[in-house]
Amino acid sequence: MTLSVAVSGASGYAGGEILRLLASHPDVQIRTVTAHSSAGQPLVAHQPHLRSLAHLVLQPTTPEVLAGHDVVFLALPHGQSAQYTDALGSTPLVIDAGADHRLTSAEDWAAFYGGPHPDPWAYGVPELPVAGGKQRENLRGATRIAAPGCNASTVALSLAPGVAAGVIVASDIVSVLAVGPSGAGKSAKTNLLASEILGSANPYAVGGTHRHIPEIRQALIAAGAPSDGIRLSFTPVLVPMSRGILATSSAPIREGATDAEIRSAWETAYADEPFVELLPEGVFPRTADVLGANVASMGIAIDRAANRVTIVAAVDNLVKGTAGAAVQSMNLASGLVETTALPLNGVAP
Repeated sequence: MTLSVAVSGASGYAGGEILRLLASHPDVQIRTVTAHSSAGQPLVAHQPHLRSLAHLVLQPTTPEVLAGHDVVFLALPHGQSAQYTDALGSTPLVIDAGADHRLTSAEDWAAFYGGPHPDPWAYGVPELPVAGGKQRENLRGATRIAAPGCNASTVALSLAPGVAAGVIVASDIVSVLAVGPSGAGKSAKTNLLASEILGSANPYAVGGTHRHIPEIRQALIAAGAPSDGIRLSFTPVLVPMSRGILATSSAPIREGATDAEIRSAWETAYADEPFVELLPEGVFPRTADVLGANVASMGIAIDRAANRVTIVAAVDNLVKGTAGAAVQSMNLASGLVETTALPLNGVAP
C-alpha cells in the first residue's frame, strides 16, 4: 500500500520537517506540496536541504489542490486549518499540525484563541497515558488527527505518568521551558532576529497566557487528574538554539507515595515505548541528545526536602514535538508499523 500525500505549509519549518521524515517513508508518495505567497516556486528554494524532493513545485493552498490524496497534512498557522475541514471531507486521513483541532473545550478555545471553536480531533501523542491505557488506541484507524503543540506534549508526557499512577498532585505544577525559536514558525519577527536572541534568554507568554496551557490541562485530565484540581504555572523562555525544548516540571508528591512507587510510575508507563526514554536515576537529558530524533528523553529527581518530584524532559520541537508526532500518528491511523521513517538516533555534535 502506497499512500499519496499532500503537505500544506510546505515552505515553513513544520511542513519542511514533515517532508523530511516522509521522504524516507517506504509507504508514502509525496505528490503535492503547497504554500501561500511562495506558490509557483520550487520547493528547494525554501527547503534546500530536501534534495530528494527537488522535483516538487509549491502549489497554491486551496481545497482543490489538496483534495484527491490519501493523506493531507495541514502545517498552517492556527486559525487557518479549519477552513479546509469541510472541503476535505472525502479525504481518508487529515492531520492538522496547527492548533485548530486540539482543544475539546469551547471555553478554553475562546479564552486562548478566540473565534469559532473547530471540532476537536484525535490527539496525536500516542504514548500519552490516558484512562484505560494509552492515547495510541484512539489513533488506530482515526481519520482526523490533531498533532500536538510541542511545549504541551513535552510537559504532558513529563507529568502524565505520575498523575495516572496517583503519586503526584496536580494542584501545584510548575513548568519552566527553555525553547528554540523555530517553534514560533518561519515568519520574520523582530523578537526572533538573531541580533535579539543571541547571547540572551527571553521569557514570553508569562503569567498563564501561553496557548499551550489548556492543552496540557486537557492531557492531564485524560490521564486522571480532576478537572477542577489542576493548577499550572507555565513559563517558556526563548534561548539561542534553533531547535529544542528543555522542560523542567515539578509537582508535589502525594502523601504516602514512596520513592520506589514514584519512579515505577514512569518506568511502567514508558517501558515499552521506543520514542520515550527514561534515563537512569541521577541522569538528565540535554537538548543536544535528541536533535533530529523522534524521542522525548527525560530524567526524574525526587526532592523530599521540598516534597516534590522534578522531571526534566528534552525534545526536538520540530521532530517529536510536531512533525514526528504527526507521522507517527499517520502510521497508526493507516495500519502501518508505528516506527516507520521515524529516527531514533539523534545528530551530534
